[in-house]
Amino acid sequence: MTSTHHSVLSKRVLTLAESETLKMARMARELRAQGYDVISLSLGEPDFDTPHHIKEAAYQALQEGYTKYTPVPGLPELTKAISEKFKRDNHLDYKPEQIVVSNGAKQSIYNICQALLDPGDEVVIFAPYWVSYWEIVKLSGGTPVPVYAGVEREFKPAPEQLEAAITPRTKFVLFSSPCNPTGTVFDRHELQAYAEVLARHDHVYVVSDEIYEYINFTHEHVSIGAFPQVRDRTITVNGFAKGFAMTGWRLGYMGAPKFIADACSKIQGQVTSGAAAFSQKAGAVALLGDLSPTYAMREAFRHRRDIVLSMLEEIPGIRSNHPEGAFYVFPDISDFFGKTDDHIVIQNADDFCDFIMNNAYVGLVSGTAFGDPNCFRLSYAASEAQLREAIQRMKTVLQRLH
Repeated sequence: MTSTHHSVLSKRVLTLAESETLKMARMARELRAQGYDVISLSLGEPDFDTPHHIKEAAYQALQEGYTKYTPVPGLPELTKAISEKFKRDNHLDYKPEQIVVSNGAKQSIYNICQALLDPGDEVVIFAPYWVSYWEIVKLSGGTPVPVYAGVEREFKPAPEQLEAAITPRTKFVLFSSPCNPTGTVFDRHELQAYAEVLARHDHVYVVSDEIYEYINFTHEHVSIGAFPQVRDRTITVNGFAKGFAMTGWRLGYMGAPKFIADACSKIQGQVTSGAAAFSQKAGAVALLGDLSPTYAMREAFRHRRDIVLSMLEEIPGIRSNHPEGAFYVFPDISDFFGKTDDHIVIQNADDFCDFIMNNAYVGLVSGTAFGDPNCFRLSYAASEAQLREAIQRMKTVLQRLH
């Protein structure tokens, strides 16, 4: 890009980081074009198809003429279904008018940040974090404040760290459970401890991203909004992409205090308006219909996680966490820093992922983008055969380092 181009573009876009996931996808395409057999474990997308009954519901909606504009916050049948789902699964009492349906959970988060943040406002983000949290907060004029925990704590910050990060400028705390990129799940006791901290700071809201709710290998998914200390200050974000394998349907939602829901609807009304009508009709069926395909996907992911962890344990120098949800592992590879294959020296996770891509033809994502340069993210949303082959290739090429 020339300096002239730079002068045309906004500072906003020039300071925006390139998606590390998309960068690895581009590298994979280039190597495939050269004839290499690349296995990509970089994408956060289920490799299953959307369950048949959900697709049938969309087809039926098209036949019935659901091809027009919808109310900005969502079709009444979907906001009612979401309200029922929140009560049934999460012990959350969001009325339909407190719900806003968006073009994906990412838009819900963008709406929230645009509606709540002014320049100088701070957002406490649990780190490692999903890359877009950081960039969306910046785009909205806010200042991200990371609260970090490493692999030795399963990436769970201590309540004291949360307390120390809160200032008079803190607008809200943002985290996901199950977490992207780590697969960490916060249990009832951990969330209660955070709620007790937040009870002392009544100017601070909570944004809880629960998009991976149905891919949870523990016996219980807990929503922080169910705790009385923060019930009236919690915005719960969710969607259909992960639990129902509906990434391309672009459908997410949030439940929030009414004044925040109204503000987010106002933002969305000027940006995209409502989500696709037939997608929304199918979404209502997904939430209130047969969940057995979702549970079958969860068990498949659990099985793959166990395969990946057992194989990573056999590679000296890789220290993996033990994820309890989502479809990622987030291993620490700092033991490799300073090692070389006589061509390059591994200095950080970026170098590690480039080395694996260029030598094992396996696509991973550097932890740098997620706020932890000692780790990488591996998505096991791939076939068992691909996972076994990919990790075996990694093991082979890592033996060259000394």
